[in-house]
Amino acid sequence: MSHRAVLEALSGLLLAMFVAILSSTVVSTALPRIIGDLGGSQSAYTWVVTSTLLALTVTTPIWGKLSDLFDRKLLVQTGLVLYVGGSILAGLSQSTSFLIACRVVQGIGVGGLTALVQVILSDLVSPRERGRYAGYLGAVFGVGTVAGPLIGGVVTDGLGWRWCFYIGVPFAVAAFALLQKTLHLPRRRREAKIDYAGATLIAGGVSSLLIWVSLAGQQFDWVSWQSAVLVVLGVVLCVGAVLSMRRSPEPLIPLRLFANRSVVLAVIASIAVGIAIFGTTVFLSQYMQIARGKSPTESGLLTIPMVIGLFLASTFIGRLVSRTGRYKRFLVLGAVLLTAGLGLMGTLDETTSLVELGVFMLLVGAGVGMLMQNLVLVVQNTVRYEDIGAGSSLVAFFRSLGGAIGVSVLGALLATHASSTITSGLAAQGLHTTAGADQVPDVRSLPAPVAHVIEHAYGTGVGEIFLFAAPLGLVALAAVALLREVPLGGKSGIDIARERASEPTHHQEGATP
Repeated sequence: MSHRAVLEALSGLLLAMFVAILSSTVVSTALPRIIGDLGGSQSAYTWVVTSTLLALTVTTPIWGKLSDLFDRKLLVQTGLVLYVGGSILAGLSQSTSFLIACRVVQGIGVGGLTALVQVILSDLVSPRERGRYAGYLGAVFGVGTVAGPLIGGVVTDGLGWRWCFYIGVPFAVAAFALLQKTLHLPRRRREAKIDYAGATLIAGGVSSLLIWVSLAGQQFDWVSWQSAVLVVLGVVLCVGAVLSMRRSPEPLIPLRLFANRSVVLAVIASIAVGIAIFGTTVFLSQYMQIARGKSPTESGLLTIPMVIGLFLASTFIGRLVSRTGRYKRFLVLGAVLLTAGLGLMGTLDETTSLVELGVFMLLVGAGVGMLMQNLVLVVQNTVRYEDIGAGSSLVAFFRSLGGAIGVSVLGALLATHASSTITSGLAAQGLHTTAGADQVPDVRSLPAPVAHVIEHAYGTGVGEIFLFAAPLGLVALAAVALLREVPLGGKSGIDIARERASEPTHHQEGATP
């Protein structure tokens, strides 16, 4: 395919990717306002994000496996339809419980978009050229990341937070139409037995463990009978999923992937990337609005340095990977920048210079930009052609899993720190409040002495959770340093499919020639 033909085919995918990013970023700056209006707690604040990540996480491998069996174009369009339905319902929410349920529907749709965009890209271009086009995906990710908070802030201040959920619907409809017009893939449907038992077991197991991580320390103690039930249930279901996948002729996640060293190391690094992406997006908005008293619009504008780092790193490094065929050096550099950025953000409090914070965010964004797309490329370049969908979704699955666990754990740490600091700070000043210490406060409506205590609590609390996350950057660094660099292949998925169609006896072992 010519460069122009690939770009035309990618147009709908890029817009679908924009929709996927918009689903979380457009809401991030509005969350303090949303939770305040609906009377939610810090736990509800975290769950509005976690519910989407939970649904996205548990469905990503399902979407990925389906993409190896059925029409990928139809699947990505189905994801868009689910996203639209969940968004419209979310905008009508009258309680945090209903909003969280609607965000689950959104997450299922976004799970399809997250898994399938990278898989379809592997159909269109070879691994050697994929870095260049992955750069376009990274650029769209950057635009969505910066446009989302800005759009969300402006819409929240001007029209109200409910329109944050409606604003993505026109983009999703446009993406659906573009995909129908521009994306033409070989028909992909073969008789296969889908591992429904494995899908159900892994969804239940992961959900149980994520629910435990989200609620422990808030609704019940970490060491309690509730924790024991959720952990044991999660472990049993996950073990059952593994046993089911070992017996299934078409397992949801082919276990042979875990025998591939590059896949395992890419998965480990992706977990750290997921925590960095979702953690910074969610908690920086809370920091800006509560600890610094910024509006949703200002909060979005102040995240621009991180997006600039991500945008420049993903596009520039993507082109370098395609030009040189080398990727490991950029993965290592990305992990170093990510670790440094998270460590520096661990120094935050309510008095930190916004210029310094901008530099810290720039480092985190550049690190994520170098790691995220290239980790998917590593997997696609080493797995068999039949496993590209499952392999790509596996990386996305663990990235989302890392994000979901990260947001839950970091949110619990922030809630605990904020609650204890606010209680002790008010007591030290002889002040008393009837509001729950775990409620997300509206600082603008509070007296100055109380507002100062809350700003300090959230300022130091957000810094503490980033310091807690910084060692994960070192884990990513160790993982990418151990990767063996495999030469990038020169054939796209369509090329391989055509070869197989014309030579029935030819069996290619992987996506690389």
